[in-house]
Amino acid sequence: MNGILNLNKPAGWTSHDVVAWTRRVLREKRVGHAGTLDPMATGVLLVCAGQAPRVVEYLTAGEKVYRAEAQLGVTTDTYDADGEVTATAPVPLLTAADLHSTLAGFVGEIQQRPPAFSAIKQDGEPAYRKARRGEVVELPARPVTIHGIELLDWDPTSTKLTIDVTCGPGTYIRSLTHDLGQALGCGAVLTRLIRTRSSQFSIENAVGLDALADAARSGDLGRYLHPIEAALQKLTRMPVDAEQVTRLIHGLFIPCEAPPEVETGYAMDANNAVVAILVYDAARAAWRPSKVFVTTDHRP
Repeated sequence: MNGILNLNKPAGWTSHDVVAWTRRVLREKRVGHAGTLDPMATGVLLVCAGQAPRVVEYLTAGEKVYRAEAQLGVTTDTYDADGEVTATAPVPLLTAADLHSTLAGFVGEIQQRPPAFSAIKQDGEPAYRKARRGEVVELPARPVTIHGIELLDWDPTSTKLTIDVTCGPGTYIRSLTHDLGQALGCGAVLTRLIRTRSSQFSIENAVGLDALADAARSGDLGRYLHPIEAALQKLTRMPVDAEQVTRLIHGLFIPCEAPPEVETGYAMDANNAVVAILVYDAARAAWRPSKVFVTTDHRP
């Protein structure tokens, strides 16, 4: 049971809830997710099973796309509609052109302060726990990359807007909408969030939890499992023979005389199974295994 599931997370579930549920359905203890979604959010949640959690870092590093709805004129402590209202303000007369101009200021590499109600650890404890106790939480701003923001809808009557955001890892859409509200001088909260893409996985191909449970009962889970290789598309693919497989699973180098364009790679055996994650050693003109995926076919 090794592979990646592209799940459509329902509203009201935490990412941990989905992982725990998947463990029971797959009867597999080794399950993890790539990229947390807040309980209110829906959409693409990548869940890795078996040995696939060992490649989570390559999935979380991928580009994300979100569809977000925000309400202007309100500010909450969580930056979304689930929080306690901390301020209200009249919304100025805004045109779509005004919003386009303001949103453009958030595109590129920006400094973003995560919400106090987040899973980021402060002094070894998730920030949201401190915030729930009423403690003052000041998380430092950090660089994030927003590749593009598209204004899909603006309703001056309800003062709600809908945007598509394409961004790099670590971006908080709650913070983006909060900061947008501050820039407009009236406040804003996130009212709806859908992750429509994570890396190359899109919501159009995401599977609902009911469908996955049905597949588990019918013994047809394989139709929804993407191979571990799907997480490694930006790495150098290195086909290896049986002798090289043996060397890699014993932690030994394999030769690679021509320097690769990407100096992190992965070894694929004759059965198209990932054997190891590789790091190129220029001094030795060879690949060094950094992670080895040992299956029953590869055990010495």
